[in-house]
Amino acid sequence: MNVFLREIPRKHKISYQHFTDVLGLPCIENLVCSADETPEPIATTITGNIPSWIKGNFLRNGPGKFEIGRSSFNHWFDGMALMHQFHIEDGKVTYMSRFLNSDCYKENLEHNRIMVSEFGTIAMPDPCKNFFQRFLSRFELPKPSDNANVSFVQYKGDYYVSTETNFMHKIDPQTLETKEKVDWSKFVAVNGATAHPHVDPDGTTYNMGNSYTRKGAFYNIIMVPSKKVNPNDTLEGATVVCSIPSEDKSKPSYYHSFAMSENYVVFIEQPIKMDLLKIVTSKLRGKGINEGVYWDPKRNTVFHVINKHTGKLSLIKYYAKPLSTFHQINCYEENGFLIIDMCCSDDGQAINNYLIQNLKKSGNALDEVYNTVCRVFPRRFVLPLNMDSHTPCGQNLNTRLNNTATAIKTDKNKVFCTHEDLHGDDLHEFGGLEFPHINYSMCNSCPYRYFYGCGFRHLVGDSLIKMDLQGKQIKVWKHAGMYPSEPIFVSSPGAVEEDDGAILSVVITPNQDKSTFLLVLDAKTFEELGRAEVPINIPYGFHGTFQNRH
Repeated sequence: MNVFLREIPRKHKISYQHFTDVLGLPCIENLVCSADETPEPIATTITGNIPSWIKGNFLRNGPGKFEIGRSSFNHWFDGMALMHQFHIEDGKVTYMSRFLNSDCYKENLEHNRIMVSEFGTIAMPDPCKNFFQRFLSRFELPKPSDNANVSFVQYKGDYYVSTETNFMHKIDPQTLETKEKVDWSKFVAVNGATAHPHVDPDGTTYNMGNSYTRKGAFYNIIMVPSKKVNPNDTLEGATVVCSIPSEDKSKPSYYHSFAMSENYVVFIEQPIKMDLLKIVTSKLRGKGINEGVYWDPKRNTVFHVINKHTGKLSLIKYYAKPLSTFHQINCYEENGFLIIDMCCSDDGQAINNYLIQNLKKSGNALDEVYNTVCRVFPRRFVLPLNMDSHTPCGQNLNTRLNNTATAIKTDKNKVFCTHEDLHGDDLHEFGGLEFPHINYSMCNSCPYRYFYGCGFRHLVGDSLIKMDLQGKQIKVWKHAGMYPSEPIFVSSPGAVEEDDGAILSVVITPNQDKSTFLLVLDAKTFEELGRAEVPINIPYGFHGTFQNRH
């Protein structure tokens, strides 16, 4: 029996903390059912009105195949990457999808079983090998997967699909064809990179990736230039701007993303830790990589501030209580302060709750899984940039008006920060907020007013929310049995106001057959403008982007 599916003996039952007491959640197991690809564009049925000014490709990425032959993946993050394209033009929409033609996808299909270990699934030794060969294969290091199922990203004008290993794949956004496998480690000394880079207005792109050396683990800030020197360039010219040593050399923090302002990159070292020894011995022990990732609430969170232009790491360390964060909302500088807005949770164990067996539960068992996942809420931290030896200890350095975040100097080069909630009590009703998005082209690294996200009164997003930071007022789109994806903002041509545009989201309906639809909302009013119904079933995905074709 698979190690992840074993029943824990009753005397060893684990007691989990409960954060909510929600009852009667509907079963969503069809959100993690394998789908077939649709490699040729198909028409959709339009209801309402899709604005004619929206012209381009809405690209989405996520897991789409959860079984290979008779073997199944254990974790939601493990499914084979399925890419989706909604082509929008003249008020009409077509849909197509393709599996990423990654090496692990091809190898898995060729052998009709899982051949490459993923985050929560260990590839078992080949049954065709003799006993001694199978025994020896357990001592091999787990090879990194190229199953890039997290997001679509851009470097030098090209589109890639990305995960968190050192591999990405260049994709043709018009056809979704897999073009080229790209290895970060061939360009900079890193063992992986996030699926959430940030882009300056000139196209220069920043990312982060870890490196593991004899001196321990390091977090690296990477810069990729905006232009190609040669037409076939990928990551040529990429450089490491700054390397930050991990506080614990053999147990670095896990991170999914980072924050960036006009002049600074902010790395949030959170107490979700990666036990490198457990990870490199995972195959030997027959355990998934995820079992080497754990929450250590005895450690504080540390904000590291790096000057993008000089690569200099600030001597000042900003601390906060233990928190976990997957996605930042925005980050900007104002009057000597660095404002960081991000989606945060007070517990970091959620990553291990998203086993596929949990997502397929129903009734009380499903409620139990949900209630043991800590809710995520938007918060603001304010970091004072201008400190010296004369800065007094023990008093709040945040002098900004109408702001409840604090920053107190506790020692030389040490500041302890508390947050301001970027929401009212009404957000609790919708289960908090994740998958945040802003009008990136207008507002990234700048003061801003609005952000958008998914409400999570289920294990996946079940509402769309617009937050107005002036008064912390929300507008909500929510319908029973409908599970919308991360909202993507598309600015209308010539827009002057921040929320002049549309919100795109793919809505999955697990309890209605073949009724997936692309939803288009007016970003200002948050009213539905139209939808494009797709006559197929697709799984719930992770991240996407809009390729504007104007």
